[in-house]
Amino acid sequence: MTSRKPTQSDHPKVHEAFGLMKAGRMDRREFIRVAALLGTSAATAYALAGLPEPAFAAGNLPFPADDPNAKAGGILKIGMEVQKMEDPATYSWVQMSNQTRHTLEYLAMTGPDNVTRPMLAEKWDAAEDLKTWTFYLRQGVMWHNGEELTADHIAWNIERWLDPKTASSNVGLSTFSAMVEETPEKDAKGKPVKRMTKGALEIVDKHTIRFHLNKPVLSAPEDLYNYPTAICHPSFKPPISDNMIGTGPFALAELKVGDKCILKRVKKTTNGKDFNYWGGKVYLDEIHYYNFVGDNQLSAFASGTVDGVYEFSVEQMDLAKSLDGNIVIARTAQTICCRMQVDQKPFSDKRVREAVTKSVDNGVIKNLVYPTGGDIGQNHHVAPVHPDYAPLLPPLKRDVAAAKKLLAEAGFANGLELTIDVGNTDGPWHQTVAEAMRDQMKEAGITLKINVMPPSKYWEIWTKTPFGITAWTHRPLGTMAMSLAYRTGVPWNETHYANPEFDKALDAAEATLDVNERKPKLMKAAKILQDDSVMVLPVFRPVYTISAKNVHGYEGHPTQYHQFNKVWKS
Repeated sequence: MTSRKPTQSDHPKVHEAFGLMKAGRMDRREFIRVAALLGTSAATAYALAGLPEPAFAAGNLPFPADDPNAKAGGILKIGMEVQKMEDPATYSWVQMSNQTRHTLEYLAMTGPDNVTRPMLAEKWDAAEDLKTWTFYLRQGVMWHNGEELTADHIAWNIERWLDPKTASSNVGLSTFSAMVEETPEKDAKGKPVKRMTKGALEIVDKHTIRFHLNKPVLSAPEDLYNYPTAICHPSFKPPISDNMIGTGPFALAELKVGDKCILKRVKKTTNGKDFNYWGGKVYLDEIHYYNFVGDNQLSAFASGTVDGVYEFSVEQMDLAKSLDGNIVIARTAQTICCRMQVDQKPFSDKRVREAVTKSVDNGVIKNLVYPTGGDIGQNHHVAPVHPDYAPLLPPLKRDVAAAKKLLAEAGFANGLELTIDVGNTDGPWHQTVAEAMRDQMKEAGITLKINVMPPSKYWEIWTKTPFGITAWTHRPLGTMAMSLAYRTGVPWNETHYANPEFDKALDAAEATLDVNERKPKLMKAAKILQDDSVMVLPVFRPVYTISAKNVHGYEGHPTQYHQFNKVWKS
């Protein structure tokens, strides 16, 4: 298949990216991702790259093409932790968003191929300087109460995300961090309160909304599929589980936290009209989530209780291979961050943090917990799977002598005792990592105590504990987790890290289209974070899932997002 050239209607940056691709400075997959983000349809982007159109690029919908063999009806049963559903804007993990995802939808959707396509938005375009983004909504999208989705509804959601009272992590996303500014107000900790910049949102007409950003951002559509950006009806009041009005094909029928979450197809609106779903055919009648913690999900699949699982662990791979199912393995940027709060003693002394990071061998830990698959972490969130990753930084090396010297300089010549909180929120391998760190740190004079707690308890204290192991999910770009977790003052900044030099370096990376130019800029931000010794991030893990042979269209997603619109059972 031969490629064609962009037209005058394509964004200037698409022309620039096309030239980079032709010159061998951008690969074709990265070109497709960039072109789609800048408003080119996914199908056109694939054609420009000279690649055949996959199912996920077909038509103007973000979902796969209809399977001519698909049968309507049936219940899909998934084993996954069933969590509370309070406020989608403050969701703290993927499982609760999966329970919501088929009811509350998003402006954009990133598929398993890492390409972002329009969802509730029909299309978008960006100004040449990437500071102005215009989103055009699909017309006729129906809420479950019979109302039509409008630009006012989108504006209501964004204004709410950016209200400090909401405390949404969305403020940390590149797009929304470019829509706020510091005010003279101070929060309870004496830090400046950020509020939405005047004029950041513009309602162009009933179905068109425009973002005016205070800096260039390439990833605006990509940010809009981050799981806390689900679009709620303006009547929403928490908890969402009490009255979840959405635009998706399913509605919440029953929720028992720690037991089950039942979703059923919407056929009538609450005002008695026929419900017409904008997204085409949907085959399943119901989706059931049954509560199984990680270690028990595969057992539930083996017994036939469920048709698929959220994930199974590396320790269970041999069992999974013995079962009659389809195993899906995804390379990801999912990780754990063994992070220290930089304003809490003794971690407020950088020498202590450096002693911790220098006493640990990430490669040894990675090979211990994931001997096959996965990648060694380098104490920052940019992973080899990211398109903007570059192996520019030298591999970290363990240096016990240097760790001892730093401890002595910090006043701990006779040793230091620390406690790390572990919730095993992704499974017992978290504790295995902590135990390996304990054994390695002991040689440097650090005694590490491990406080193991239930996963639910850890999520109650994950932003409060001075030293804890926090799981971070995959995100399509290396810039995204860095922005969410380490920008000064963002809600998910669990380390309390604040470095203007880091913020500036990250800004530069986020504004750069040429991926080869962006890589060293992002690595500069990564090096700053690495040098400040904020964390031990030892591994980027693969994700394993499985589905029954009679389940069709069940796609693995590196972020473990469930989008079952085209799944069917035979």
